[in-house]
Amino acid sequence: MPTVLRVGGFAVRIYGNDHEPAHVHVYGADGWCKVDIGTAAVTKVVGMKNPEVRRAASLTVAHRHLLTREWEEIHG
Repeated sequence: MPTVLRVGGFAVRIYGNDHEPAHVHVYGADGWCKVDIGTAAVTKVVGMKNPEVRRAASLTVAHRHLLTREWEEIHG
C-alpha cells in the first residue's frame, strides 16, 4: 500500500488490490479513515476523532486531482 501523499500530519495511502469506488485511507495520529475521492464521503473511521476526520476529508477534496491520478495509475 503506497503512501501517495503526506500533508498536515496525515499519510494518505491507496491499496493496490482495493475495490471501487476510488478511495483513500487517511492515517493520522490516532487512527485512520476511508474517504471516497469523488465525493469526499467518509465511509469508515477507526480511532480518529471527528475534527481529524473532517480534516482528512478536506485534504481529500484539496488534493482530489492528484489522488484520482494516483488511484488510476495504481489500478489501471
